[in-house]
Amino acid sequence: MGRGLDADRQIRPADDSLTGMTNIPVTTWSLEQTAPTDLLSAAMPEGDVRIVRSEVPSPEFSRFLYASVGGDIRWIDRLGWTYARWQEHLGRPGVETWVAYDRGTPAGYVELEPQDDGVVEIVYFGLIPAFRGRRIGGHLLSYGAARAWDLAERWPGLAQTKRVWLHTCSLDGEHAMDNYLRRGFKLFDTKVEEQAEVPAPGPWPGAYRA
Repeated sequence: MGRGLDADRQIRPADDSLTGMTNIPVTTWSLEQTAPTDLLSAAMPEGDVRIVRSEVPSPEFSRFLYASVGGDIRWIDRLGWTYARWQEHLGRPGVETWVAYDRGTPAGYVELEPQDDGVVEIVYFGLIPAFRGRRIGGHLLSYGAARAWDLAERWPGLAQTKRVWLHTCSLDGEHAMDNYLRRGFKLFDTKVEEQAEVPAPGPWPGAYRA
């Protein structure tokens, strides 16, 4: 199961605001599929698990998903986004959010973003911690990749998808890379850089502590 990826997170040197923090090496892996036949679907999880597109752009809901899924794995770049920036991003043609629900409760999500020349990036993918380890992640990733491949069918004017890609890093869950490989993604680039070690923000302070 993939725990998540933060494709907006850019590995960068510490700035003045991070003075005193420890730098740690972070490995970033980029993976791709170059044909719909590359996709290897996962088995359906047990129980009432459904995946639904969030068709109405909602900064409140998208920020909830971002903070809840990425709070323990240091997704921080969008926490400072304004309401207007969320609206602008979510309103871009072809940007889609697909949400997994377990018995009506949001369990995780996939965000898709079209790029030039028929390329679609899986910008975010992950599960809220309470829903990990239940085989929902493989199904959600399979479904999200399939929706990346047929994105143009829902958005007239977009080029037909020719390539689907994503990246993950060593800050993500221990099973993330295995999930991507099992779904048919192939590694095409690896980078190791240093970044400041920031505390995991959680959806709110102390949320994951016993």
